[in-house]
Amino acid sequence: MSRDLLGGVVVHPGRRLTARLAQTLAVADAGSFETAPAAGLTLTLEGVPGDPHAGFTRRAGPREPWHPRGTEIRSGRQLSIVSVEELAEIAAALGRSAVEAGWIGADLVLEGLPSLSFLPAGTRLFFESGACVVVEAQNAPCRHAGRAIARRTGQPGDELSFPKIAKRLRGVVASVERAGEVTAGSGVVVRVPEQWLY
Repeated sequence: MSRDLLGGVVVHPGRRLTARLAQTLAVADAGSFETAPAAGLTLTLEGVPGDPHAGFTRRAGPREPWHPRGTEIRSGRQLSIVSVEELAEIAAALGRSAVEAGWIGADLVLEGLPSLSFLPAGTRLFFESGACVVVEAQNAPCRHAGRAIARRTGQPGDELSFPKIAKRLRGVVASVERAGEVTAGSGVVVRVPEQWLY
């Protein structure tokens, strides 16, 4: 039950949800944006070894206009997480039979969280091994992913359509809080923190 505090701030209590890790994916080829299904992944505190987003830091880009491009910043984009349900929504809106998680470089695919993209920052995903990742932000769709989809579908228009259609359906980016193995088919406990609008 939500409650009003002084100043009209409404606090919504945290929640515990469950989901299934439907798929784990790893980089298919060195230098490639796309990922391919793997039985499991080793998560280190830097992310997935060999993944282009692995590391404690990264360079600021167009997603961080408040920093000069190329500035070294903390990485909150170690992992890309999408949901089975939202991928199906994207595919239907594009008029395609499917949009595969690997086409857009996802690392983890969850099932049972239809509004995965709306998990707030600070949500923690606990895996059966003890590994834990923290949601950092929604993943904004880009033309780079759209280009990969267009290449796979053979429909050039998907490059420009994807960023518009996939807004708030592209999943989330996360960082590893506790290292461990994650295996496709295993359960996931999702702890959503208290939320409020400031």
